[in-house]
Amino acid sequence: MQIIPAIDIRGGRCVRLEQGDYARETVFDEDPVAVAGRWQAAGARRLHVVDLDGARDGQPRNEATVQAILGASNVPVQVGGGIRDIAAAQSYLDAGADRVVLGTTAVKDQTTLVNGIALFRERVIVGVDARDGIVATEGWTEASMIEATDLVKQLSEMGVARIIYTDILRDATLTGPNLAALRDLVEFISGLPSPMRLIVAGGLSSIEDLRRLAAWPVEAAIIGKALYTGDISLEDAIETVRS
Repeated sequence: MQIIPAIDIRGGRCVRLEQGDYARETVFDEDPVAVAGRWQAAGARRLHVVDLDGARDGQPRNEATVQAILGASNVPVQVGGGIRDIAAAQSYLDAGADRVVLGTTAVKDQTTLVNGIALFRERVIVGVDARDGIVATEGWTEASMIEATDLVKQLSEMGVARIIYTDILRDATLTGPNLAALRDLVEFISGLPSPMRLIVAGGLSSIEDLRRLAAWPVEAAIIGKALYTGDISLEDAIETVRS
C-alpha cells in the first residue's frame, strides 16, 4: 500500500479543513511548494494536491501554486479541485500532473467524465466524497441524493480504473477511519464485474490505522492532518506498509 501525503491549498497556503468545513481551517504552512519538497525528502513517492478554492468555486483558483509544485516535484503528483472540464484536466496534465482527480464532475457531468476516461485512461481518478454514505459535491458544500455505493457501481460500469474514497466526517479529525464502512466498501468493490483500485482518505491518524488498511486490497492511503501534526511520521508510515 502506498502512502500519499496530502497538500491542500487555499489562498496560496497549505491548510487543512476539518470535516471539509471552510470555516474550520488550520494553516500549516505559507509555502505549499516547500511542503511538497519536505514530503519528498521524507520518502514520499507520490503527492496528492488539492485546490480547495477551486473545488468550491468550480474552476481552478490556485493554478500558479499547483504548477509550481508540479515543476519542482521529482515524484508523480495527482491534482484535484475545480477540474470540471477537459480543458482544465488537460492543462494540469500538460503542466506535469501524473493524474487528475474528478469529483463533482462524476456526479453532475458524466459526459465529461466519459470523455476524460476516453482521452486520459488511467490518468483519471474519481473522488467519491461521502458524508454518512451520501456523496457530496462542490468542494463538499452540497449533498447529492446519491449513495456512495451507487456511484461506485456507475463508475465501475463506465470503466473508471481508480477511485479515492473520502469519509468527510472523519477528514482532518484525527479520530481514525470508519473501518466498518471501509470494509463494506472493499467487499462491495470486490463484487463488481470490472476491477477498480481503491485509495482511502479521511481520519487516518495512527500507524495502527495503516496496518489495518494494508491488510486489505487498498492501493494507497492519503494522509493529511496527521502528518502535519506529527501524529504520524511519514518515514514510519512508509516503513510500516513496506514491511
